[in-house]
Amino acid sequence: MNNKEIIERAMQQSAIDSNCCMENFRSNENKVVLSVKNPKARKYLELPFFCDLTSYGNNIVASVSGELKDIVEEYIEKYPVAHCFETPNLHILIERLKPFNLNVCFMGEYFLPDLEALKPLSCQFEIRVLEPEHFSEYYLPEWSNALCEKRKELDCLAVGAFDAGKLIGLAGGSADCDTMWQIGIDVLPEYRRLGIASSLTSRLAIEILDRGIVPFYCCAWSNVKSARNAIKSGFRPAWVQVTARENSFINEMNG
Repeated sequence: MNNKEIIERAMQQSAIDSNCCMENFRSNENKVVLSVKNPKARKYLELPFFCDLTSYGNNIVASVSGELKDIVEEYIEKYPVAHCFETPNLHILIERLKPFNLNVCFMGEYFLPDLEALKPLSCQFEIRVLEPEHFSEYYLPEWSNALCEKRKELDCLAVGAFDAGKLIGLAGGSADCDTMWQIGIDVLPEYRRLGIASSLTSRLAIEILDRGIVPFYCCAWSNVKSARNAIKSGFRPAWVQVTARENSFINEMNG
């Protein structure tokens, strides 16, 4: 697998998620499509979308419900691509979503491994590759980024750091779709800034690639620490995504 094949794999999956063609993400023209359910979409996505904007940098592919098609098309054609994903322009979309009881909810930046930068990084602690039977006891709050209690069946591989037998850091791989696994990482607070996160992330990425699967990494673009870890671990920015959800869903998330 090379970098070209990795980005194509990601675009193929985004096309499944958005109900479009892979080539739509390479175009310089924006594209608006109607969202539909797809059993091959990433497992954590709630489809069909009301409004989802995805960009690999050249353009925007908007996957929307029928009632929002004209509104979203007008929005993405009015502003430059990058500005559609940030304020102040994003407030225009937010205002147009209000009558539908929707609001912008998720704003994520996604990273893919750069094979010219990815390499195993060492740290001073013992590193172990863990299969599901080895990490079943670690579904605890401190490992909630690496492992997902609600979707245990998707957690298929992990890499842990241990200090005298105590787990101090954990990177988990979630089989969110058939061809791509998402990496999540947790390190105990007292062990941070020791190179553990990048050591675990890079090792897990290599383990996933060795299985013929593309690893990907996601964080909010305001999460500077996580983005730094992605870069240090050999990942590079690949695409961004903004998704609107119902106000009731957002209120539930906010507690």
